[in-house]
Amino acid sequence: MTPDLVIRNGRVVTSGSEAMADVAVKDGVITQVGGDIPRGHEEIDAAGKLVLPGGMDLHVHLSPVNLPDRQLAWADDYTSGTEAAAAGGVTTIGDITFPIPGESLPQAFDRAVETASAQTVVDFALHTVLLDPSADKLPEIAQLRERGARSLKIFMHLFGFETRAAEYLRVLAQAGHDDMLSLVHCEDSCVIGHELEKLVKAGDTGIENFPRMRPVSSESAAVERAIAFAESADAPIYIVHLSSARALDAATSARRRGLPVYVETRPIYLLFDESRYQSDTPGLYVGNPPLRSRSDVDALWAGLAAGDIATCCTDHAPWKREQKLAPEVDVTMTRPGMADLETLMPALFSEGVLKGRISLQRFVEATSTNAARLFGLYPRKGTIAPGADADITIFDPHLTKPVRGAELYSRAKMSLLEGVELTGWPVRTISRGETVMLDGEVLGKPGRGRLAQPTDTPAFASPQAPIL
Repeated sequence: MTPDLVIRNGRVVTSGSEAMADVAVKDGVITQVGGDIPRGHEEIDAAGKLVLPGGMDLHVHLSPVNLPDRQLAWADDYTSGTEAAAAGGVTTIGDITFPIPGESLPQAFDRAVETASAQTVVDFALHTVLLDPSADKLPEIAQLRERGARSLKIFMHLFGFETRAAEYLRVLAQAGHDDMLSLVHCEDSCVIGHELEKLVKAGDTGIENFPRMRPVSSESAAVERAIAFAESADAPIYIVHLSSARALDAATSARRRGLPVYVETRPIYLLFDESRYQSDTPGLYVGNPPLRSRSDVDALWAGLAAGDIATCCTDHAPWKREQKLAPEVDVTMTRPGMADLETLMPALFSEGVLKGRISLQRFVEATSTNAARLFGLYPRKGTIAPGADADITIFDPHLTKPVRGAELYSRAKMSLLEGVELTGWPVRTISRGETVMLDGEVLGKPGRGRLAQPTDTPAFASPQAPIL
């Protein structure tokens, strides 16, 4: 049978192997890797390039937070956000989905699937936010799973968590029972509230004081508590956007005790430190949690190299520059989040692989394979192997160019890496066999993205793979 597409002469890199090999694709699926492959209807010469599993950024914000106190919407929607993904070599995104007041979890999920299916350029997963931990919500978790979800999200610093902690513990237990992975935002609202009160009393409300409002102790206390909850509930947790060495130590210790505690970090915590809050534009660097010390940055790189950090995702929540730097922004009214979906893979390759901080295979694990494993999408996603979706990023490890926010697909039109030269960029992004980006130009059309369907038992539920 003649392949639809053959990629030749490239260096194929997965989480477990690296070799010169050709790749054949038929009907959007990889049919052969290596060996004698006949000429395809379309041939791609990948000489001098890396052939990687498509990136998986399973923590982004592309849908509005449908809450009454929301001031402004983030700059990107499913279309512009997934165009940015395609431009950056990412073939699957995971969107944080907030229910509209009065919606059940399944209703929120169904609404988001309908909207995303009409607007996305690449495939998507959804993490529905649990805002109400009431007992009558517990059956809805299994209903999410029936729809293809494998996760839900909990915020420890919002939505009355402190006063309803016992109910949230029962939610974790139910999620574990239903083989769902709970994403947990770990910051302590009591610590944050107390530190904010001190800043207000002292008149230190400028946004440069943002890290004082959300100290490392806030994160580490919440991580320790989340671990205790996970142990009591006998349920897995996925700690999102971990930023500090102290919190990482707690999570690593828990996992070494056999607990299914998994860690995600963000590029910003690997690329910048808290000195940025003393710059002329501190508001640009506001994200929850804040940037930390240089020693924390070094610890996160070490944790990523060792596998103690499973994934690197962006938490892409883009604002425009003028919104981030608006005069009304201070510690009492922040705009956390930034646009970095398009630069995830180039930044991690340039600053991680090329500088010897992480191996090339660890790069693939952190940007693709581990996310697929954790969220039940492996081996359909996250690898290059027969039977997998032909989600492939052809990556030029020698291409060097500066980041220009105005040229990015995100409507934020800004980047914290403005002017920084990165080496290693995707030159072709292939989603289910279709080229959706070529040489920086997005070719994929809105509406071609699909809900990524789980195909395997998540790693957290497998006794053979308790640690990634």
